[in-house]
Amino acid sequence: MIYQIIITAGLIIVALNLFLNLKTLRRPKKDSKVPAEAPLVSMLVPARNEEANIETCVKSLQKQDYPNFEIMVLDDNSKDRTASIVRQMAATDNRIKLLRGAPLPQGWAGKPFACYQLAQNANGSWLLFVDADTTSAPHMLRSVMVQALEMKPSLLSGFPRQLTNYLPQKIAIPILMHFIIMAWIPLWWLHRSKKPKPSLAIGQFLLFPRDEYWRIGGHKAVKGKILEDVWLGIETSRHGGRHIAIDLSPVFFCNMYRSLKAMNEGAIKWMYSVASLSAAALVGLMVAGYVLFLAPFYWLWHELFMVNTPTAARPLIIFQVALIIGLRLIVDLRFKNSPISAWLHPIGFSYVVLSALYSTIMQIMGKGISWKERIYDEGSGVK
Repeated sequence: MIYQIIITAGLIIVALNLFLNLKTLRRPKKDSKVPAEAPLVSMLVPARNEEANIETCVKSLQKQDYPNFEIMVLDDNSKDRTASIVRQMAATDNRIKLLRGAPLPQGWAGKPFACYQLAQNANGSWLLFVDADTTSAPHMLRSVMVQALEMKPSLLSGFPRQLTNYLPQKIAIPILMHFIIMAWIPLWWLHRSKKPKPSLAIGQFLLFPRDEYWRIGGHKAVKGKILEDVWLGIETSRHGGRHIAIDLSPVFFCNMYRSLKAMNEGAIKWMYSVASLSAAALVGLMVAGYVLFLAPFYWLWHELFMVNTPTAARPLIIFQVALIIGLRLIVDLRFKNSPISAWLHPIGFSYVVLSALYSTIMQIMGKGISWKERIYDEGSGVK
């Protein structure tokens, strides 16, 4: 009974943190008006083997109603039609420029090097890095830039709406990209702290004032990090810059993984990066996550089907499960995720725990991981 009281108290604390996060997370406004002299924004797209996504991404950027921007795409040594697709688009729109990526140097991860090359060639006073598997509403840039000019961050990132096409995506992605973050990280406190602290940077959307980007060293400062977005946030705060995360779901959309194989690789990459910082910390987080977000479903099953007489803890266990599902539904509604993820929460969270366990084992054994047809391991100097 004491155990169940402790778990219930922990879930109530998680719920409070989650509600504060959702309440304070700002959203771009559709009716935002830019200043008369709108600063030039360079929208920068690193692309490696993205022929399935790049045209849709760039077309959505072309349609932005913001008055002053350029689009730069770097073909990162793709083996498909990525470059030719962008080249055809650039031929009819002088706002689009195609860059050919240099060979990947020793000690660099692929995406940081691609982004660094883009930044070196950009002309804008603001640099917006977006992934090739994203699309944008026509008022995205205008509404976000108005917020950025008002808030004056050194880095603005946020939470896109995650588009899901098949059942494993619908189950797992909302947990990985929204629920765990809203439940665990006190964004409401990080944003209000007088001393700049790292918030959460999601690499699908990173907006920097040009001077702030180069002040921290740009992507060169995180050149060996597979999880370069999180480290850019850390570097920003370490240099005294303010880092803000906002809710981008009304204006910015991402379809990260087109196959189960790609989703598995992405989840393992993320967990492997965390394990490379501290395998013990990742295991500790997963144990805490299991106890809070998965074990209550086991105890409910035990209460309903494994015992003849209800125990005194049954009401608490039912409350725990109802609270978890309720929190999941609230988060999924906010970010427009499929509600099936909430109802199949034990399956989705089990997938997260197994991904973390596998990644920890791979890191401890010194094994590499595959991402975008490149192998990263400790021997490569890339973390």
